[in-house]
Amino acid sequence: MINLCNWIGRQILEFLESTGRVVQLLFRTLVQLPRMNVRHVIYQMAHLGVDTMPIVFMMIVFTGMVMVWQTTPALARAGAQSTTGGFVALAIFRELGPVLSGVVMAGRVGAAITAEIGSMKVTEQIDALRVMATDPIAYLVVPRFVACILMTPVIVTFANLMGIAGGFLVAAIYTDVGPYSYIYSIETFTLFADFYNGLIKSMFFGGIVAIVGCLKGMAAKEGAEGVGNATTSSVVTSIVWIFVINYFLSTWLY
Repeated sequence: MINLCNWIGRQILEFLESTGRVVQLLFRTLVQLPRMNVRHVIYQMAHLGVDTMPIVFMMIVFTGMVMVWQTTPALARAGAQSTTGGFVALAIFRELGPVLSGVVMAGRVGAAITAEIGSMKVTEQIDALRVMATDPIAYLVVPRFVACILMTPVIVTFANLMGIAGGFLVAAIYTDVGPYSYIYSIETFTLFADFYNGLIKSMFFGGIVAIVGCLKGMAAKEGAEGVGNATTSSVVTSIVWIFVINYFLSTWLY
């Protein structure tokens, strides 16, 4: 029992310490925003955002298709199969689109950021930036942070459309829900607020992925193993924070 309590205490202290480092890096990043290099931001938007879209689109299309396939029989038993489109759209706009896109970005973008900055750390390139009087936060963190915040809502917007389109195909071809009923229920049961509040959530998720990825990369230990451990920790930490922050954002926005 004592060992368990000690382990729980260490985990809590490590969590608080990690949270403090994230908040500190976020504050330093916000301070450096006026020194943002627009050219670096555009490059990171293409590298981190555009290249992530195909993965997100494929995932969300099949998610929408599965949702229609699974929910239509249950709704039909209650005589509410005509609400399938609205049910799917609400789930995608509010939760599935932003959260699943954030998770994919944590796995791809967060890992890429951590591996890149971690490699720079272990090869002393970050120290070289300091020697040249270049702030690593302004040069490395700010462009990735801004790019993730700007690109995540764009990715989620198209992901929402793709998810609804995937559900539409299944509803029109394989179920008794007609195309008109599917679209009409979306217009009836969803509001524009459901859509843009999901985009607000996605901006927070993009910021989490960027900040955690940069933090883990800059704290990577020497050697390939250190970079690998930092990358794994970045992905896990980002996903956990996305789900935690998602709860509080959902209670606030909805």
